[in-house]
Amino acid sequence: MRMEILIDRERCKGCEYCSSLCPKKIIHTSQELNRRGYHYATVGDVDGCSGCRFCALMCPDVAIKIKAVDQRE
Repeated sequence: MRMEILIDRERCKGCEYCSSLCPKKIIHTSQELNRRGYHYATVGDVDGCSGCRFCALMCPDVAIKIKAVDQRE
């Protein structure tokens, strides 16, 4: 089953907890700024997500959600 990582870039303050905890190292910090002036988290290789949810569980801003995607769609 493929997992989708949804990041609310406007809630993210760029603390990098998610990228440091990701065992697959697929979350990175964007070069762009959000409206609050932070470099927000972004996903590189979304197909590499194992669905561990470490990023979502540790996000202090509750800016990350993980969703299972049905590949038959």
